[in-house]
Amino acid sequence: MTRSINIPATGARVQNVEPSNETLRRAVLASTIGTVIEWFDYALYGAAAGLIINKLFFPQLSATAAILASFATFAVGFFARPVGGIVISHFGDRFGRKPALIFTIAIMGLSTVAMGLLPTFAQAGVLAPALLVFFRLVQGFGAGAEFAGAVTLVAEYAPPQRKAYYTAFIQSATVLGIMLATLCFLLVSYLPEDVLLGWAWRVPFLVSALLFVVALYIRKRLDETPEYVQAMAKQGDKRRKESVPIGQLLHKSPKEVLFGFLSVTGHNANAYILSAFCLSYMTNTLHMPRTEALTAVLISSFVGVMLTPVLGMLADRIGHAKVYMGGASFVLVFAFPLFALLDTKNLVLCSIAMSLGYGLGFGGLASGQCAFLANLFPTRYRFSGIALSRELSGLLIAGPTPFIASALVAAANGASTYVAVYLMVCCAITILAVLAIQSRSYERGAE
Repeated sequence: MTRSINIPATGARVQNVEPSNETLRRAVLASTIGTVIEWFDYALYGAAAGLIINKLFFPQLSATAAILASFATFAVGFFARPVGGIVISHFGDRFGRKPALIFTIAIMGLSTVAMGLLPTFAQAGVLAPALLVFFRLVQGFGAGAEFAGAVTLVAEYAPPQRKAYYTAFIQSATVLGIMLATLCFLLVSYLPEDVLLGWAWRVPFLVSALLFVVALYIRKRLDETPEYVQAMAKQGDKRRKESVPIGQLLHKSPKEVLFGFLSVTGHNANAYILSAFCLSYMTNTLHMPRTEALTAVLISSFVGVMLTPVLGMLADRIGHAKVYMGGASFVLVFAFPLFALLDTKNLVLCSIAMSLGYGLGFGGLASGQCAFLANLFPTRYRFSGIALSRELSGLLIAGPTPFIASALVAAANGASTYVAVYLMVCCAITILAVLAIQSRSYERGAE
């Protein structure tokens, strides 16, 4: 059914049309490609941190200190993410999802390409790591709203009974980005070390420019979500002009923000241990060949990409929270077996371990998460709610996790015991947070 409605910001009248399957597919594609770029960029840096950043930008430090410094620069990008999430999501809630998503993809793409053009410590001294930190902050600012915006866009286009399935593709895109980044480094890792450290390390960063151009083109062709247009029309001119989405969020949904933030803890710990720390652990602690470690990450990433939408369909059938907690419970139980299998240094066993971590652990946590978070907040400040919940967790959990894990391994003289316990605690927090939200009615709908 088609009817005309007013958009409060402009007074213009537009046609309010239920999204067609083609429009829905376009929205999923636009969001998915943008998320691939976000996680390609972050996984690229995560892989580089454990393999080449330490050697190129911190050669004056000891081997352990250089790895810790590399992961510290990885973590620093997450300090900018909550700021970017709050600022960009504010405009996304006030003026529309489309312009916010175009801005995020532009700033992320440009900062990643800039990192591929940076001078090294040997060429510029301390200026090199300073510039690296600067562009990590810029990249983090843009990424702070990318995922939340993508989730919001798809959740508002998708039919309620398929919301977990369609938003699960965004989570699959995160692993696809990791897989592509790992593949890039796997290919260049076959080169002699002097070539890799000379110029080849730059190639994966520069390749992201191609993905950036494609995503920008697709996003410019998107329409605003019908649910957002309806919510803004219902809100009215005066209320929309006076309202500050983040203010409404903190005033009306503080518990949803708190428990949403806590619920992402296990997911972030698991995702960043798998995508960033395990590669460094296998190569630097276990001394596995670099190509074997990258191959294990690549295989397991593919498993995660394939299983996450499947588990999204399950979440739509039995409940988002049940699958969400199921994934957290699996990671909690599997934490020690994961590292026990990695410690064998056997490529097959390492691939199986990480595939289970990605497939059932990441897949379970990721598949129900987006729909779960989208349902916590009403349309008028949903973008801000998802961004704040996830990016605070990103700042406190995701970003520091590789650094924390590396420090825990060093404290345990190379053993993985403390890392496994850390992962278990994070997943326990997720389970308790989801249970707490379940005690309330979290289906807020399109208020």
